[in-house]
Amino acid sequence: MTIYLELLDEGVPCWRPVEAEQLPDGSFRIVDKPPEDECWAFKPGDIVQCKESQFENGRGLVAYQRVK
Repeated sequence: MTIYLELLDEGVPCWRPVEAEQLPDGSFRIVDKPPEDECWAFKPGDIVQCKESQFENGRGLVAYQRVK
């Protein structure tokens, strides 16, 4: 499933679509790895909570809190 992670150190709000595994409790485990030139708000393997957010091109799930 695709979720969105905030990119850090960009100067403006930026979001990266990444692959994540949805867990039975509704949280998500990040399975993608960032490119070497990006700093993500969460790391691969982190389990995060997501909330729906509106983007210019539609809606998506944004990771906002690490669970584990």
